[in-house]
Amino acid sequence: MPDAVRRCSEDGFFEGDACPVCDREGTLVLDGERRRQLSKFTSGALRHFPEDAGIEVDEAGWTAFASLQAAVERKYDWADGEALAGVIATDPKGRFERTGTSDESSTVAAGGRVRAAYGHSVDVILDATDDPIPATLYHGTVPRNVASIRETGLKPMGRQTVHLSDSVAAAREVGRRHATEPVVFVVDAAAMQADDRRIVKRGTETYTTDRVPLGYLSLLEK
Repeated sequence: MPDAVRRCSEDGFFEGDACPVCDREGTLVLDGERRRQLSKFTSGALRHFPEDAGIEVDEAGWTAFASLQAAVERKYDWADGEALAGVIATDPKGRFERTGTSDESSTVAAGGRVRAAYGHSVDVILDATDDPIPATLYHGTVPRNVASIRETGLKPMGRQTVHLSDSVAAAREVGRRHATEPVVFVVDAAAMQADDRRIVKRGTETYTTDRVPLGYLSLLEK
């Protein structure tokens, strides 16, 4: 269960029991269960079903914060702008990006724009970042996918891009969404970049690429 989201009057939103800056308790914004629900709906609306949620995203995936706020308020009678802002600001994996506010960590005003940082199935074009790419990346998946990956490499499947992780632990966490004992593939990211295959950092620990051919993959031994 995720930690609750709280808000410090001085330092903005945080997760857990005490502000990491001033150690104050702050005010409760969302408990862990409601945080999970709101995060899941917000991710889905921005990545996969904006039309069904009643929002419009532009070619780069952005929508008005006010529009998204209205959508979550229609979905949940307990949701409001503060709850949405808190979910966006405290997401541990950087799934969301927000612009156009004076203080993105603490604002509750319905200003600016918001988008999912990665994971889209709807057609969007995300701008590149200048963040360095590790020499080795990882991909967690279910055991039944091993045979097909060994034949064709990693492909986006239902998403626009292949998602890679920066650590074995993070890759296993991704794989555990669908299997209790996931397998992990090692990706030679340095070789991919040397061959002019584009890899981009998204969020805090996720990297995306169009596909990973077989020559850059190996199965991590347990």
